[in-house]
Amino acid sequence: MKTSTLIHLLVVIVVIAGLAGCAAPTPAPTQPATQPPKVEATTEPTPTPVPPAVEPAKAQVTIRYANWNLGTEEENNIQRQLIKKYIELNPHVTIQFVDMSGEGTWDDKLTAFAARGELPDVFMADKTPLYVKNGWLADLTEFVNQDPDWRDVPQVLRDGATYSGKVLGLPAAQFVMGYFVNKDLYEAANLDAPEYGLSVDEFMRAVASLHNPAKGILGLDEMEFVMGWYPHTVDKSLKWFSFDGQHMHYNSAAFKEGIAKAGQLKPYTWQGLTEENKANFKSQGPWELFLNQEVGLRWDGGWMIPGYTQNATFEWDFVGIPGGGQALVMDIIVVSKTASNLQEAYNFARWMTFSKEAYAVEAELARGAGSAPKMPVSVDDASLELYKSFFDKPGVIKALQNLDNSLLESLAKVVPGYVAARWEGKPGIDIDSDKDVNMWYMFNFANEGRYKYEDYAARLEEFANKLLDDAAAELPK
Repeated sequence: MKTSTLIHLLVVIVVIAGLAGCAAPTPAPTQPATQPPKVEATTEPTPTPVPPAVEPAKAQVTIRYANWNLGTEEENNIQRQLIKKYIELNPHVTIQFVDMSGEGTWDDKLTAFAARGELPDVFMADKTPLYVKNGWLADLTEFVNQDPDWRDVPQVLRDGATYSGKVLGLPAAQFVMGYFVNKDLYEAANLDAPEYGLSVDEFMRAVASLHNPAKGILGLDEMEFVMGWYPHTVDKSLKWFSFDGQHMHYNSAAFKEGIAKAGQLKPYTWQGLTEENKANFKSQGPWELFLNQEVGLRWDGGWMIPGYTQNATFEWDFVGIPGGGQALVMDIIVVSKTASNLQEAYNFARWMTFSKEAYAVEAELARGAGSAPKMPVSVDDASLELYKSFFDKPGVIKALQNLDNSLLESLAKVVPGYVAARWEGKPGIDIDSDKDVNMWYMFNFANEGRYKYEDYAARLEEFANKLLDDAAAELPK
């Protein structure tokens, strides 16, 4: 009986509570309350779970891609692995490699594709001004302006892909270029090895003091690149090979001095060796000297750094160019304005160029291969630390921290008319039996005694600058 009585009592309490709940509600105030109404604490009902929002499936898209750095499917190099990772992260995207084999230059093949209306959506650029002139390229300015990684791309690289204020390409890679030093050779000779930021005088002494061809040691590998960097040490307004951003200064005192300086250095180089002295070297050409430990200073590009990391059996570093700084080589990837999905094409192009996320993946892939990644394109503290984790060469790091003081060497890729003004153009000059020689001839043989550079300097400058002006005028504004 006690149990049933207790149950009965509980029922009565529940009924009374229910009746209280049916009382008339208090009228709402006509004016906002100055104090929030007191709310009695009650047990909240358990909310009904709301399923997470499901993003609509992205439409499938195919991006046609052309590059010369893909190797073969069997090799499965880092570039291919990087693309595979992109597809894993973006399963709605298919990357189709465009077959660029066959006869003709890279640009010949692109021109043929364009004539058929079949330009690749994303492709590596060889001579960007040609594509700008032909109207092939998408304007990526709005995309990069909204991209936080773009802000950390060095200005010298961004300028190289900008035409009339429009970003028409993306820097895909940057390689410092300058002199690499074999520190062990200098130590063995009881000499101080040159370091990044060396002066012209220190450079000249470093070359001459180590030079000992009788023992199979050269001070310098080749002298031809001196004409590229030397004018800048005399006149800071002149960049690579005397280019000032618009014209060449082949008749300037600075460039003429560079010609003469290259001639002074020739006896310390491979080109200055006698046939008798060449017998003292294992190397069969200047390209072998550095890894064979037969030269103190070697001119090369940053693409060699992973190879030096793997193969050099001696202490080496990067010293850049005399006077401080370095030359800079850049690769450019562009997006066709005929791409079927411009946003998706840009997304893929940035992954293959300056994306920090992609750089971290590339570094991981390189570590797995026992190699090193290329230098970051979007440079911040994190990307620098990641790069340094593979090796810590003081000169390389100093160069990366000083990129805006670089001389862009890749002028053929970005300056309209430069190829003709530097190599291919023919200024109507005969040198003895060599008829109608081109610009390459005039610079290559400037210190060979075939002619006096001074006699032709003004003519070469006038000819080159007309080529540059005419080419620039052909670009759309």
